[in-house]
Formats: sequence, structure tokens, C-alpha cells
Amino acid sequence: MPKLREFFPLEFRILYRQFLSRVIDLELLSVHADVPRFLGQFASILVLISLSRAFGLLYAADGLAPGAYVSFAWRGQQDLISSTMLLVGLVTIASWDSTFPDRRDVMVLSPLPIAPRTILAAKIVASASILGLAVLTLNFAAGIAWPLVIGSHHGSSLGFLQALAAYWLTILVASVFLYCTVVAIQGLTSLLLPRGLVLVCSACFQMAAVCLFLAVYFLQPTITSVEMAGTASAWLNWSPPLWFFAVFNQLNGSLPPEFHWMAQRAWFGVAIAMSGAIAGLVLCYVRTMRKMLEQPDLVSGGHSLRWTPRLGSPLQSAVVLFSYRSILRSRQHRLAVAAYAAVILLIALPWLQIELSSPRTLPVTSDFLVSTFVIVSLTVLCLRGVFSLPISLTANWVLRTTQLCPTEKYVAATRLTLLLLGVAPAWLVVALLSIRLRPWHEVAVHLLILAFVGWLLAEVALINFYKVPFTCSYLPGKVHIQVMFWCAMFLLAAFAITSAEVELPALDSGVRSLVIVAVLAACGLALWMLNNHRAKSAQLYFEELPPEVITSLGIGSLPQQTPSTTFL
Repeated sequence: MPKLREFFPLEFRILYRQFLSRVIDLELLSVHADVPRFLGQFASILVLISLSRAFGLLYAADGLAPGAYVSFAWRGQQDLISSTMLLVGLVTIASWDSTFPDRRDVMVLSPLPIAPRTILAAKIVASASILGLAVLTLNFAAGIAWPLVIGSHHGSSLGFLQALAAYWLTILVASVFLYCTVVAIQGLTSLLLPRGLVLVCSACFQMAAVCLFLAVYFLQPTITSVEMAGTASAWLNWSPPLWFFAVFNQLNGSLPPEFHWMAQRAWFGVAIAMSGAIAGLVLCYVRTMRKMLEQPDLVSGGHSLRWTPRLGSPLQSAVVLFSYRSILRSRQHRLAVAAYAAVILLIALPWLQIELSSPRTLPVTSDFLVSTFVIVSLTVLCLRGVFSLPISLTANWVLRTTQLCPTEKYVAATRLTLLLLGVAPAWLVVALLSIRLRPWHEVAVHLLILAFVGWLLAEVALINFYKVPFTCSYLPGKVHIQVMFWCAMFLLAAFAITSAEVELPALDSGVRSLVIVAVLAACGLALWMLNNHRAKSAQLYFEELPPEVITSLGIGSLPQQTPSTTFL
């Protein structure tokens, strides 16, 4: 290991450590943030997913019928490759600017005697380290279990080794393809557009890419036979996960002749993506650094007439508009909202297809109720999580010095923000999805119940939330995200299913519906009163600080000794 360190220049090692810590945007964290612990918690989530998938594959393969192997193998291969490419895409989008230099790099590193190729190499290796860690933790168990399944089917150790090499080489090539594609698009836009327009387009590209990756993952059909491929020709032509499914079978020696063109298209796409990424990176490091100094990041707007609506008190209007503009103008916050919006869109998409294709009315079903509860819950959860990301840590002093109102006024403003920016849009989406549902009175009762559920969830999200949205940093290592993630998923699914089971029989009875509405209203009112009462004695905070740990030496508990005994 020391010899390996000496092989790389000192400048490269220093820059690599700095860029590795900046893959996560530190402006969205606290100054005391424990980034390695934060990444370790997310890695543990991927490890658990990999272990569960590995055990699932081994269990399903153990009881597999002899004639169903091909269908099972193709389904498993496509699922593993698609999930890996989805993870690579999301990690690449989350670290969108980590490969290219920013203004801070230009201002600090340009006067120093450091070659641009050293900066470029350190940036690429830092981004590749995070990406490689994510891919490895997601596939370390499944990447061994799946070759074991294939090797047991062939009945030889040679089949296991060939499948193992084919799997990891396919995962590597697919990850490189997707990463290089995103980098090539970034480089092309940086070369062709002005600096200010690049920042605007980059945020739009991020949101579109998140929606595209999730849509392909959830909507892409699973090919289980050669005959089935004829009904999904459009996906075969334009879906990279299916291309690399063909690459895996080509490397494993099990590719049908009908799919050879897909493997060729995958290798051709990898060559184009790598060429575009290399050219874009080299040209950007030659031209973009000067452009960053010469062109401003922000361009002043025009002097057109601007009107802002009045939303409650002046403080409430200010907080709502501040939150709305923070989501629109901040690239990081737009990305977080886009990820949640894409998931919500995928939940609503099947019902939207039914609405557009069905020539007749449809009844209210339990599946529809579960989907609507998940949509509203995810929307409130999204805003509650995004509210904790500060827009600018260095600007918090402005809000601290202008805190003229009591804390309950800020809590009321945050409540109005959750209702207007979270619950109301989700409720409108559900209302549009309910146009073809009948009877009308059941739809109206469900929308009323959903409105009270949204209000109740907003009150739950306000518990112990004594801060202005987008103004308080957080400690990412303080909360055990690997535990909270699985608990939230379990509770969300249980809440949606239980609510649907309780509401569906009650829709036929006016008395039962009235009881449900009354219970929800009472619970919401009780939480509203509790939040207001606790907010009166609370204080706003703008910085999450780690708890102070005082270590006691225990000197006071030692037995007292006389001077004579000590010297003796």
C-alpha cells in the first residue's frame, strides 16, 4: 500500500481526498457533518438489498421446474442489470457537477502549479470511487448468487466461473456506458451554451434524467422468450438495459442468434459514450475554466411587472414564496423534488393510462385507494425531507437577525407551505385521476377523506420542526438512515393498505364515512393544538450541532490518602 501511494503524485492524492469529500455537496450539510458515516449508512441499505435479492434468487432457483429455467434466467438477468443501471444513473445525477470544475476550483487551483490533467484525473477517480462503491454494495451478494444458479444448472465449476466473469464484466460495462453518457451530455452543453444558461439547463437535465431512469426501470417489459421479443421491438431498439442483457448472454455463451444485433448495439453505444465523455472532459478543462471566470453564474432578470399573491399574513406569504422559489432556483432541491415527483408519477401512470384508454366508467377499487394514499403520503414526506436542506448556510444570519415574530407564527407559515405546495398538488392529481370513477358520491367522500389525511400528515410532519424551511443544516450521520428507510417503507405500505381496507367498505355507508371524517378531523385538530402549544415555548434553530460528550476522569471517586502513607 505505501508503494501504491508513492506511485501517485502528492498533488493527485491531496486533490483526490478533497474531491471525494465534495461528491456530497457540503453546502447542504452541517459544518460538523459526518460524511463517511452518512455514506456508510446508505451503503448498508444497498448491502441489505443485495443480500435479500441473493437469498431470493437461491430460494426461487431451488424449487424451479425443469422447463422454466430459461424464463427464470432471463427475468433475473434483466432485473439485476436494470436495477444496477438505475442505481448508477441516480448516483451520477446526484453527483452531477462532481466531475467538472466549479468556480471554487478555478479560483483556488488556477494560480497553483497544478496541471489540469491532474485535476481531471482526481475528479474522475473520486466520482468513480463513489460510483464503484454503490455498484459493489448492490451486487456483492447477488453477483455471486446468480453465477451459482447458472453454474448449478450447467453442473460444472467452469459454468460458474464463466457466468461470474460475464456478470461482473457486464455490470462494469453497463455502468461505464451510463456514466459516460451523462458526462458527455454535460460536456456538450458546457461547450455550446453560456455559463448562466448551462446552470439552468443542467437542472432541467437532472430532473428529466431522474424521471427517464425511473420510467425505464418501472415501465420496461420483461423479455422471457424469443417470441415475446416481437411484441416489444421498440423497447429492444431503445432500451440500454435490454442491450446489456444481450451482452451478458453473449459473454456467457447463451445468446440466441436473434439477439446478436442487440449486443452489437450495446458495444457500439459504449464506444460512442466513452469517446464523447473523453472529448467533453478534455475540451471542458481547456475552455470551460476560462469561461467560468469570464461569464457570471447569474444573470439579472428583466424589469417586467411582478405580482406576488397574498397568502395569509405577511410572514406566511414570505415563507411560502421563499420555499417555492427555493425549490425552483436551487439545483439540489429541484433534484430531490424531481426524484419524489418521478416516483409519484410512476404510481399515477397506470391509472392515467386507464383513464385515457377506458371508454367507460370504472368503480372505486382498493388498489386505487392504496395508490392515492401513497401519493399524498410521499408528497408530504418529500417536502418534509427537502425542507431540512439549507439553501445557503452562509445566509442564515439574515433570518436570525430578522426573527421578529414568535415561533408559533413560523410554525403556522410552515404548515401553510406544506398544505399549499404538498397536499394541494397531490390532491389535485388524485382528483384528475378520479374523473372516470363512479359513483360520484363515493369519489367525493374519498377526496374529502384524502384532504383530511393530508392535513393530518402535515401536522405529523410539523412535530418538533421548529425551523424555517431551507434555512437549517442537518447532521446526516446523526439519524440511522438504514433503519429509518426500512421503517418508513414498512409504515407507509401498512398505512396505505390499512386505510384502503377501512375506507372501501365505508364508502357505501354515509354514517361510516361521516365517522371516518369526524375521527380524522378530531385527530388533525388535536395535533394542530399540540403543535401550537409546544411552539409557544420553543425556539427556532438554524444549525444542527453534535451533542457535546464530556469524558470524566473519575478523579473525585479515588480514595483519599494521607501524605505520610503516600511517601511511605
